[in-house]
Amino acid sequence: MRISKAGLLVVAAIIIPIVVEFRTALSWFGIELSVLEGVALAVAIVLAIVVWAVWPSDGNGNAETEPTGPE
Repeated sequence: MRISKAGLLVVAAIIIPIVVEFRTALSWFGIELSVLEGVALAVAIVLAIVVWAVWPSDGNGNAETEPTGPE
């Protein structure tokens, strides 16, 4: 995992108020987002973050345990 489970929970909890405030900011420009659309947006963002967090860091299915690079 790229981030700890506790860190993932904190990020997911912070996304909710950001989406609520995003709805408010969009309303200033005349774009209305319903509550259901806001929930769908928050779920999509959290799901994307979870997928990123559990995806292996080298991209081919093997998790890197040691950094590689010039020494």
